[in-house]
Amino acid sequence: MRVFRRRNADAAGSPGQRPAAAANAGSPGQPGGLQVGAPDGTANGSGGPGRPGVTPGKGRPTPKRSEAERRRRQPYSAPADRKAAARQGRGRDRTERNRRYAALRRGEEWALPPKDRGPVRALARDLVDSRRRISEFYMYGLGVLLALLFLLRSQQAVVDLLVLGMVLVIVTEGMLLGRQVKKLAAERFPGESTRGVRFYAALRAMQLRKLRMPAPRVKPGDTI
Repeated sequence: MRVFRRRNADAAGSPGQRPAAAANAGSPGQPGGLQVGAPDGTANGSGGPGRPGVTPGKGRPTPKRSEAERRRRQPYSAPADRKAAARQGRGRDRTERNRRYAALRRGEEWALPPKDRGPVRALARDLVDSRRRISEFYMYGLGVLLALLFLLRSQQAVVDLLVLGMVLVIVTEGMLLGRQVKKLAAERFPGESTRGVRFYAALRAMQLRKLRMPAPRVKPGDTI
């Protein structure tokens, strides 16, 4: 059986000279010779096993496009035991809430709401918590005034004067506290925004110490 091979680029210029590789083709004993009539029906060097550049099969058929799209469109399947999954989800949520609440109590920045973030707000909290103020007992005073309102119905003018005096004390104390906070923030944190810090400090001063959030990190009497 005669085998024809195309001339390579080196032998293109010499038509009368036969290449050595073509001369040795067809002789099975010669190294590099072409194996004709191989058992697998393929010539040596053309896709035989173990040749470089040949990608082996992936072992499974490629799914059709319609089948792949149908798999993508399938809804999410719920777990077999939905009650256990719900309990597990509630447990994770409860753990996350407890962790965030503990971090909020400690005053960690990542757990604070936007209104409490920043060094200026932290300074305002410390300044408010460093002293006992009349505004802190606002809730107690409000309860006493409500009791007097029912007990002293005939002396309504006295109760009104007490309410007015309490409001004046709270407003005056809030204005002085806000001015002090703004001045101290300008000295320690120049360039930081102090917008709303006066109202922020006044509202914190009106809260009971145990109910303040974040929790106070300084004791009454500490120097700020």
